[in-house]
Amino acid sequence: MLDIKKIRQNFQEVQKSLESRGVVGETLTSFLNMDQERRELLVKTEELKKIRNIVSNDISLLKKEKKDVNNKISEMKTVGKQIKVLDEKLVVISEKIKQTASILPNLPDKSVPIGQDESQNIEVHRWGTPKSFEFTPKPHWEIGENLGILDFERGAKVSGSRFVYYKGLGARLERALYNFMLDQHIYEQGYTEIIPPYIVNSNSMFGTGQFPKFKEDVFQLENTDLTLIPTAEVPLTNYYSNEILEQKNLPIYFTALSPSFRSEAGSAGRDTRGLIRLHQFNKVEMVKFCDQTHSYEELEKMVLNAEDILEKLELPYRRIVLCTGDMGFSAAKTYDLEVWIPAQNTYREISSCSNCEDFQARRAMIRYRDLDDNLHYAHTLNGSGLAVGRTVAAILENYQNKDGSVSIPKILIPYMGGQNVIKKIN
Repeated sequence: MLDIKKIRQNFQEVQKSLESRGVVGETLTSFLNMDQERRELLVKTEELKKIRNIVSNDISLLKKEKKDVNNKISEMKTVGKQIKVLDEKLVVISEKIKQTASILPNLPDKSVPIGQDESQNIEVHRWGTPKSFEFTPKPHWEIGENLGILDFERGAKVSGSRFVYYKGLGARLERALYNFMLDQHIYEQGYTEIIPPYIVNSNSMFGTGQFPKFKEDVFQLENTDLTLIPTAEVPLTNYYSNEILEQKNLPIYFTALSPSFRSEAGSAGRDTRGLIRLHQFNKVEMVKFCDQTHSYEELEKMVLNAEDILEKLELPYRRIVLCTGDMGFSAAKTYDLEVWIPAQNTYREISSCSNCEDFQARRAMIRYRDLDDNLHYAHTLNGSGLAVGRTVAAILENYQNKDGSVSIPKILIPYMGGQNVIKKIN
């Protein structure tokens, strides 16, 4: 949620920033006009309530003096009706303001490039050299099906398209990856492990910015106020909703493995095969809570935490900074990490790390008390460390061999029980 005072005081600047994120100028103008009307109504109703108090005191005094109070009572009834009308108008316009405010995205940081879509994102770093194959590399779904470790056909039979069964060493590889990722975050990078709820209420979805604008992107439980989480960011960030933290305890780092459930609305025809875009997938998430001064320093650290995973897996990747038109709703700045996918001859997103500044904290009421006993909204950050299925896809493709087998990255061999290659079992 944006700070209304900031919108009032810096209207032109805020309007320009939001236009770079696809918000039409009239939306903010209408919002400001409604806010002005609400403040005028508040002034009027407070004036009338002040008059009512004065009249009520006058009536009390006149009654004590046994004087006629009929005119005063009539005057108070008129004032009471006027107050009721104004209060009703205030309720209506306050609801309209709330609805508009809830769908306004976060303001981009000044360092974020202006752009309309992903074509205007900027690459800032690249690591590793894509492998040159002596054969035509196969896509990961073909490799997995040939090895008998991925079964998309039965996934579709049981659940529908965009579902998969991991089998045998495929399941072991997925488990090895998320255990490795968690160990890195917990024991090397200082995160506290959480096993969160996988179902959350609407307040939690609102707090992190998924509701009300993106309800079509999730799976809601019918006839309830509950939703399957689209990312562990939701339960992790809302851990401190409606709470006040102490600055001396910041920053706080959380990490969690969880399934993520997404309807993938609007993605028809995109990545219809394979592990890139499923309705259900595992992801290791990182979430941070910090003060207003250090959030961009913490963002850089978070990106390095995710990059460390890719480098230890020896997977070539690049880091890009998203432009204003491609950032997520709640983000003020986002770095995407894209891993090399040989069969597609391109880089694909495997992690997204964002600083949301105080945007989510305003919605979820997450505050901290500074050393001078003043209250501030916390800054929240989130990032994938990593999307596990996409990491499986990257390993299958980058570590594939000519005979159809797949070598295991060295760092994962202990997590695979010493298994260093996945071969087809006849």
